[in-house]
Amino acid sequence: MPNHFSKIINQDQRIMNIQTLWRHTPITLILLIIFVLSAVIQWIFGVSIDNPSNRDLVRFGANFLPLSLTYEPWRLISSGFLHIGIIHLLFNSFAMYYFGQAGELIFGRWQFLLIFLWSVIGGSCLTLLVTWWQIQAGGQAIVSAGASGGIMGLGMAILMAAWLKTWQARYISIKHLAMVMGLNLVMGFAVDGVDNAGHIGGLLVGGLLGVAFALQHKKHNEQRGLPYFWAVSLVLLMVFTGFWWVLQGEMMVLLS
Repeated sequence: MPNHFSKIINQDQRIMNIQTLWRHTPITLILLIIFVLSAVIQWIFGVSIDNPSNRDLVRFGANFLPLSLTYEPWRLISSGFLHIGIIHLLFNSFAMYYFGQAGELIFGRWQFLLIFLWSVIGGSCLTLLVTWWQIQAGGQAIVSAGASGGIMGLGMAILMAAWLKTWQARYISIKHLAMVMGLNLVMGFAVDGVDNAGHIGGLLVGGLLGVAFALQHKKHNEQRGLPYFWAVSLVLLMVFTGFWWVLQGEMMVLLS
């Protein structure tokens, strides 16, 4: 897996230490620090770092339908900074390290951060929808957490920017990135307990934002380009807000 990720990044940007990360891709470094601090804080409060319980995950901000669809919608975002065990944390931190170096240099700091956050929210929303269907079919609400949806969104955004020949993504290997994305998606279905809805939701949102970015910068002149990225971000805000409102209303009707 490390070889696949490393081929995505330009030779001159393949390995960055903390100082270089802070200079060139500070948002990536901050996200990595938040991932680790979240695990450390849980450990300080007595949570098993290897095998946290569902109750502990919910306590620290996991996505859980009865709470996410009532008075705690912030869980749609907070769940993206919480991980279920040390392996989950290490894998997502490793993926963020490589995708972040490429993504933040391509999209810029704030657009990079928005792609990650929107992808996390998109993954969380699709997870809630699938969970809602399962509950209606007699199942139970699941607890989900992890940055995978956001990372899948970043990967897909980078892939779209490269595939549409955006100047900023000229050094990206489309073949190797597509292989990594496909492998991660397949592994999600091969391993039990993986929130595939979160992966797919993040991937779809990231792909949409990647296309918007490519259209915005197609002429290699940011000042002349139309603000497609920001327009799509505004539409996503309205769509996710409407989705939450409608699904929350359906749940309240069922409970009443």
